[in-house]
Amino acid sequence: MLHGLWMRSFAMQLLAGRLRAAGFRVSTLDYLTVAGSWQASAEHLAKRWQRLGPGKVHVVGHSLGGVLAVHVAQQFGKLPDGRIVCLGSPLNGSAVADRMRELPGARWLLGKSADVLHHGLPAWTGARQIGVVAGRKPVGLGKILGRIQGAHDGTVAVEETRLAGIHAHRIVDSTHTGLVFSREVATLAANYLRHGEFVQAEPA
Repeated sequence: MLHGLWMRSFAMQLLAGRLRAAGFRVSTLDYLTVAGSWQASAEHLAKRWQRLGPGKVHVVGHSLGGVLAVHVAQQFGKLPDGRIVCLGSPLNGSAVADRMRELPGARWLLGKSADVLHHGLPAWTGARQIGVVAGRKPVGLGKILGRIQGAHDGTVAVEETRLAGIHAHRIVDSTHTGLVFSREVATLAANYLRHGEFVQAEPA
């Protein structure tokens, strides 16, 4: 499990507990979202991913964590099989991050993650199944900064999560941060990891 920008792994503990209750063995990974190098974070994840094999290793990432997971799957070979679930991840780049790049002190706010948040990722062409859950409750930093087009979760637009080539996409009524606290999202993630589809969950 991978946390998002400005977070640490403790932010994923409630979701981790729900996935454990659903029958999964769960490991969280800390990485430096601002001070650390993007390449170093990618290598750190790739090594952990490989060590957890050789059986299936699924990855669940919130926001920047989902971007990192897909990036590693694109860039590193010989990773264990498994699915990826991205929660509110701006896989196509982030308008909010672009707006923040224009503010004084932006390099302290976004750090080494700024480039990937600006450009996004290439289309997914791999065999690994990737599912994305996006929120559409517009409460958050993005509403203050503006520039988010269409439905959004307060930080990331739904369209920013629709990377070409992904296997499945689901929209829920949640804020960006709320995605990791939602029981509905936990159920959707567990169903996708187990079955490769977002079976309808009961509302949170």
